[in-house]
Amino acid sequence: MNEEMTPDYMTGTPNTVCADARRQFSRIGLMFLVGTALIYGVQFGASAIANAINPDLLSSTSYSLLIVMIPMYVIAMPVMALLIKRIPAVTLPKKHMTFGQWLITFLMCYGAMYVSNYIGLILTQLISILKGSPVTNTMLEVATSSNLWVNLFIMVLCAPVAEELIFRKLLIDRLAQYGEGVAVLFSGLMFGLFHGNLNQFVYAFVLGLCFGFIYVKTGNIRYTIGLHMLVNFLGSVLGVAILKWLGDDFLSIASDPAGMMSYMTGNFGKLIVYFIYIFLLLGVAIAGIILFIVNLKKIRFQSGMNTIPKGKRFSTTVLNVGMALYMIVWIVIIIVQLFQ
Repeated sequence: MNEEMTPDYMTGTPNTVCADARRQFSRIGLMFLVGTALIYGVQFGASAIANAINPDLLSSTSYSLLIVMIPMYVIAMPVMALLIKRIPAVTLPKKHMTFGQWLITFLMCYGAMYVSNYIGLILTQLISILKGSPVTNTMLEVATSSNLWVNLFIMVLCAPVAEELIFRKLLIDRLAQYGEGVAVLFSGLMFGLFHGNLNQFVYAFVLGLCFGFIYVKTGNIRYTIGLHMLVNFLGSVLGVAILKWLGDDFLSIASDPAGMMSYMTGNFGKLIVYFIYIFLLLGVAIAGIILFIVNLKKIRFQSGMNTIPKGKRFSTTVLNVGMALYMIVWIVIIIVQLFQ
């Protein structure tokens, strides 16, 4: 059952708090690890069944994406949510956010994601140089080669709802008692690792921190679901739609000056639209970065009713069986992906 904690139930001495917190973090890590295994299991099973029925299905990026993602959202993640719900939680107080506040928050989130995405690109580029071959950006390849309606269904509708419910509501509700900062940090970290590749880890971690902060301050998961949907729509649907509209030739002209001139001559109108889109996003990012800097001093985290003592926070929250295993497994997955 999903128990609701009260301050009287959970308040104790520092040693008791650390012991209880270590068990709580370990249980959470284990449930998320079991969820990871379930996701890989149902995806492997669905792929095997599809291959047995018609091997050609998996040769289509759109069908392949639907085959592996629908079982994840319909079977694995609901079971994962039920397992997490067995861990005691607190109820966060709900606060209203106006549309204007939500819009400003979106700009700040987008600005933070924009900067962190470039940090991730720099890191992957450095690794590409060190290993002598490019790091594959699997998600970009999938998004650009699949049907836009499939992208809309999976990345704009399914992913934000499932991921926000699990990595914000269910996770933060079970960690908020140790302080808002701890809850937000682990929400971002576990969310970033869950993406399974370095290309996405950096910006997913930062976005997870932003969404986590919004959730602990409002207690309303609808706000972060909406933000997540809008961010994914801009990147996985609108951006991909424009790239497809520009055509395959556009993606191959960067290192071909002659080809670039030829393309520009025949597609000048399309390029104007593309650059308007790019500059609009750049404007949104710059506005978000400025707002983020201006409001940075306003970002405050409240301590929890069971604050973990300084000097014991890392050992309590990370050096436990469940959380350590979850992090190790996903770090290994990310490292393997880098060298594929």
